Amino acid sequence: MNTTASKRKSVFDRFFQILFLLVAALAASSIVFIIVFILIEGIRPFVNTYPEVDGRLSQASFVTFITSTSWTDLNYGALGALINTIYLTAIATIIAMPISVLSALFIVRIAPKWLALILQNVVELLAAIPSIIFGLFGMGIINPLVRDFAELFGIQTSGGKSGLSTIIVLMIMMIPTITMLTITSMKAVKKPLIEASLALGASKTQTNFKIVLGGAKSGIMAALILGVGRALGEATAVSLVCGNVVDGPNFNLFDLSRTLTSTMMLGLHESSGIAYDIRFSVGILLIVTILIVNVILSFVKKVICRYDQA
Repeated sequence: MNTTASKRKSVFDRFFQILFLLVAALAASSIVFIIVFILIEGIRPFVNTYPEVDGRLSQASFVTFITSTSWTDLNYGALGALINTIYLTAIATIIAMPISVLSALFIVRIAPKWLALILQNVVELLAAIPSIIFGLFGMGIINPLVRDFAELFGIQTSGGKSGLSTIIVLMIMMIPTITMLTITSMKAVKKPLIEASLALGASKTQTNFKIVLGGAKSGIMAALILGVGRALGEATAVSLVCGNVVDGPNFNLFDLSRTLTSTMMLGLHESSGIAYDIRFSVGILLIVTILIVNVILSFVKKVICRYDQA
């Protein structure tokens, strides 16, 4: 009986090992397929020729693409959009990060249980809201507020469409994601560490900042990576509030701006030709940018973890 049961367990385990392997292979192959497809499509504008309206043939210049700051027909320069993307995301991250961490700390350590439960459910709900909703909210509420705020200082805006509106929308989208993951990280901090800190005479505030935040650093950095990734890859909401100016970069927060994702969104009405294919080239640039940012943040995360262990 024991031998038969052991064989059944072995067959059962083997079945699920194969099943999980197939699922992992399917997921990995899907990602590889998408990346290869974008690479192939994104290279086309620089190797293929496209007919113009007057019958001539044209081809996109790779040098112009990575060095020019102007995005016009047959002069597709993505450098300005790249700088704007990093610039706006960096400001949104700097503001959203402390708000998210402190919100998570309040929910986990300070708020009464009934209030913490309500706030956590609200954060989870916000994290699940589609991007288009944030974009419509930005277009209908944030843009007019930015416009009115700018008018107080005598600054003219294009109906509120600006870099500042983009930053606010990105902040609103990043905060729920970072907060939710930070809450999970803080809850994973071992209670004996917290109790030991209090027993040694540390105040609740000191314990919260030294022990809870210190113990959740790794998870907080992981939350930061996911939040920044979402901000860098956001397209719909950003397109509705940034204005998509032709030239860049633009560091004036009250002026129109442009990002890599909003540039890609502008070509959705195209079905063929260089104006369509060049969007895949922007997609390659966006993937590389996200990859580099993730590598940098992961390196910072490892350095922080090593410093804590030392």
